[in-house]
Amino acid sequence: MSAQDQQHDVVIVGSGATGGWAAKQLTEAGLTVAVLEAGRKLDPEVDYTEHKRPFDMPFRGRRLGTEERQARQPVQSLCYQCDEYTNHLFIDDTEHPYTTPSDRPFHWIRGRHVGGRSIMWARQTYRLSDYDLKPASHDGFGIDWPVDYATLAPYYDIAERYIGVSGQAEGLPQLPDGQFLPPMALTCGEEILKRAIDDAFGRTLTIGRCAILTEDLNGRPKCHYCGPCSRGCRTGSYYSSVSSSLPAAEATGRLTLIPNAVASHVEVDDGGKCRSVYYVDRISRTQREIFGKVVILCASTLESTRIMLNSTSTRYPTGIGNSSGVLGHYLMDHVTGGGASGVLPVLKDVPDTRGKRPNGIYIPRFRNLEDRHPDFLRGYGYQGSANLVKWGHAINIAGFGAEFKQQVRESRPWTISIGGFGEHLPRYENFCELDKTHVDAWGIPVLHISAAYGENEERMVADMADAAEEMLRAAGVEDIEVRRDISIPGLAIHEVGTARMGLDPETSVLNGYEQAHDVKNLFVMDGSGYPSSACQNPTITFMALATRACEFLVEEFRASRL
Repeated sequence: MSAQDQQHDVVIVGSGATGGWAAKQLTEAGLTVAVLEAGRKLDPEVDYTEHKRPFDMPFRGRRLGTEERQARQPVQSLCYQCDEYTNHLFIDDTEHPYTTPSDRPFHWIRGRHVGGRSIMWARQTYRLSDYDLKPASHDGFGIDWPVDYATLAPYYDIAERYIGVSGQAEGLPQLPDGQFLPPMALTCGEEILKRAIDDAFGRTLTIGRCAILTEDLNGRPKCHYCGPCSRGCRTGSYYSSVSSSLPAAEATGRLTLIPNAVASHVEVDDGGKCRSVYYVDRISRTQREIFGKVVILCASTLESTRIMLNSTSTRYPTGIGNSSGVLGHYLMDHVTGGGASGVLPVLKDVPDTRGKRPNGIYIPRFRNLEDRHPDFLRGYGYQGSANLVKWGHAINIAGFGAEFKQQVRESRPWTISIGGFGEHLPRYENFCELDKTHVDAWGIPVLHISAAYGENEERMVADMADAAEEMLRAAGVEDIEVRRDISIPGLAIHEVGTARMGLDPETSVLNGYEQAHDVKNLFVMDGSGYPSSACQNPTITFMALATRACEFLVEEFRASRL
């Protein structure tokens, strides 16, 4: 009997940060699990390029390389991490189309391979607080989450202890501390900014809380600071499902991993419960069916919702789990674009001895906590760094020989840059739906995505820019360039919402355990369930919610209630 014909306890769609994590939790609890992954298995020795030098690359690592590659990745190439070293980790846009209104663009950045975007993520790991989980109680907009911080905290603990998060405890109510490995060090430029904004504004600067090991953990070695994490990590020193959770699930003997399986839709039985998942073999393009007593969607926010919208039946004519009519709505992505950069003249002759630290700094939210900003709701945080520049400036210096080299060395400035990530308010009119007039390379209807930032986000970005400038000036930074252009949704790569959690089945798709209100054996354990976006990077919250959901699932499964 093939793996496809077997009845699995659980079928998981997606093998990324939460798919791999859920597989580990459930197989270790004794359940049999099949994981469907739309893409191929990666070979770290071939596909990870973190140790390749520019002279190893035909186009010296610049952007995508060939014109043919650029033509096939017009959207993916907009991602700051997509270049000649990494373009094979991003999808081919011509095979994975989607549509948008001409006046509401959305840039959807994706990777399809075992591990998903856990291979390419920026690894920033920040907990949410009750400012984020109970926002409607705080300012009256939107809805509260069906969980509070006290409920979620122990599940953050479990996830952080396993993946390994380096960071510094700060004791801030808006940014709860976690289970930290030793922090990475700040550069001297960052220390200057830290002291300046504390003295001038009472604001906190901390080293980034990052899922990169500073101590060996669970058989994974600590980071050796080679630098370019976006190209993959052969040592597994940053968290990806490939380096940790999937191998742990495989070690139980209860995991079946099926790559090249492009999920199409969920099939239901006569009682309206999930019966199976249909998928298309990526290579042969033949349709197949796999059976499970429980289905978990971890395909990423928009892909999971796409599968649900495509899972129609007599009982669920507008998509499985959509009795509320809100499936696909309340799409959010962090707003960016406000920030500033400049030069630190006080460090003119100071060398940089920190190496290629794979991390930056974080300035937590300071707006709309106990006070109220007159122009906008919610808040934002900053990410950035201060470093001695590399050698690119040499191209602007005339000369040659020893004198030229000396001039290049002496003219290397210390630069500092910070950029904001802000909350995108949940609005019904930001949505995705099926566009049945277009299909992908496997014949599956694509998404039509219609999303935009509003006046609240525009005012927030203006404040981001102003506050960034004032903080750099307080630190003595010169030649300041202020950035004020609001981003296009999607480019923060923190898309959330579209199958939101809530207490009321008439206004939400999932309950607080990420279980569909309408279908008790369907769970969605990725960013789809977010009722609001907060302003922190979301992956660790995805994992904490999935930890709690898996615990609940196991209890319900053993009690035959699913």
